[in-house]
Amino acid sequence: MKKYMLAFLSLIVLFITTGCNGDSSTNADANDNTVITMWMHMSDETPEGQHHQARVDAFNERYADEGVEAVVQFIPRAADGAGYEDQVNAAVSAGTLPDIITVDGPNTAAFASNGILAPITDFITDIDDLLPTIIEQGTYNGEMYVLGMSETSVGIFYNIDMFEEAGIDIDSLPTVDNPWTYDEFLEISAILTAHFGGPAIDLQLNSGDEMITYGLSPFVWSSGGEIISEDGTQADGIFNSNETLEAMTFLQTLVREGFTTIAPVERGFETEVYPMFLSGVWTAVDLDTNFDINYGIMPFPVSPTTGELASPSGGWGVGMTATSENQEWAGRLVDWMANTESNVGLVREIGILPNRHSSSEIVRDELTEQIQVLLEQLTVSGRARPVTPAYPEITRAFQNTVEDISFYEENPDIMEVLNLRAAEMQEALERANR
Repeated sequence: MKKYMLAFLSLIVLFITTGCNGDSSTNADANDNTVITMWMHMSDETPEGQHHQARVDAFNERYADEGVEAVVQFIPRAADGAGYEDQVNAAVSAGTLPDIITVDGPNTAAFASNGILAPITDFITDIDDLLPTIIEQGTYNGEMYVLGMSETSVGIFYNIDMFEEAGIDIDSLPTVDNPWTYDEFLEISAILTAHFGGPAIDLQLNSGDEMITYGLSPFVWSSGGEIISEDGTQADGIFNSNETLEAMTFLQTLVREGFTTIAPVERGFETEVYPMFLSGVWTAVDLDTNFDINYGIMPFPVSPTTGELASPSGGWGVGMTATSENQEWAGRLVDWMANTESNVGLVREIGILPNRHSSSEIVRDELTEQIQVLLEQLTVSGRARPVTPAYPEITRAFQNTVEDISFYEENPDIMEVLNLRAAEMQEALERANR
């Protein structure tokens, strides 16, 4: 999952102030073919970029006799969101967006509500085949605006050798059908910390970015809480609930007891400093490619109150801009870039998770045992982050909440922190919903 940085907030503000207007993004070439333009946020030198270029080439070959040509421009996105976002920002202001852009899932509502994207529901040929999480993250006000090209998820990576050294029975580890509770996870963490003399797990509390919300929001959901209300109007009385309190108490306990750390060693799991690591499918690919570690992946621990498993989902997708004059062909290309053939190829190329039931059936047996755990967890418990135009401010408040409670001596009263951050979220929602 590419990191989402708060610098993107300025882009959302620009959307709100400028709207979306200007000339059409559709052009014609020298042969009077209709040209459909698309911007993507990665380099064409990466395996992902090369895959997408191949799929555009296949689209052009498929429709060569119908007078249409798709042209993709790759605009690499820097770690701080610069590059791609800068160009989209400028194009919104100038009214020169292409027919199609790639969008990070949590930004769907901001793009849709401000007229940047057009609905694509009618162009998706097999919507029932999509995983529910893909539909959830790409839908705003009952219409789909972004079609996820793949899925991602997060789990608890564990070092099998370190677990065995600490006397933990590998056969007793949790499964998707039978996950550990928070209490059981704390017990195992205590054993590991005592044995190795350091934190049991790196929760990436120092990331300072979207990984905090993406990786830790499932604890709120498992406890029966929500970040905002389903209709996107309320955070006060929702985020600052007893359910969220339970989740944040669990996280603060991990810090307070020394089972995790706010200043982890870089690549501490990969170098066998920490026996556990909260991370996603991208880490599995990295471990299999670059490290020789005997590891497994277990599902999220669950609230002892509800026993409900929850896990994160979401990633980048394709959306059709409202300025496209040839929405029929732009819609077809959006559908093409995320169809079963495209998705299966992407899964095989970069090790990402499928976005469709049909893709899952095709590739399931090709996935490693570890990634199969993530797919199973995603299928039964995956949820999208809140779909709201105020998401940049919502996620910032969530991240600040986690940072606050991690400094437990300065912030021993978790509910006081939740009340403060819920008020910030509420103000953001009211501004966005005016």
